[in-house]
Amino acid sequence: MMELLKSQIGRLRIIAFLEGMSLLILVFIAMPFKYWLSNPMPVKTLGPIHGVLFILFVVSTLNVSFAQKWKFTTTTWKVLLASFIPFGTFYIDKKILREVK
Repeated sequence: MMELLKSQIGRLRIIAFLEGMSLLILVFIAMPFKYWLSNPMPVKTLGPIHGVLFILFVVSTLNVSFAQKWKFTTTTWKVLLASFIPFGTFYIDKKILREVK
């Protein structure tokens, strides 16, 4: 874990994991609580946390994109799109981010 914090890619991978987990928790736990159990508190709590993680993910992705000289049309857009899809950040981590040196 400490080794991941030493590089931009490592930090992006950690943020991607946290953003992906927050999206899954929001969609599969908090939203059912809100609509099926009439309890909006989990969404009110997790929504802003997910929002901050999403913004961190986008900013980190763009920073890494510039540092690694990624082409937007081949890599950057895929990484950014992953944050909108449940399980997307985990897939991108496995297929793209782990491979970047």
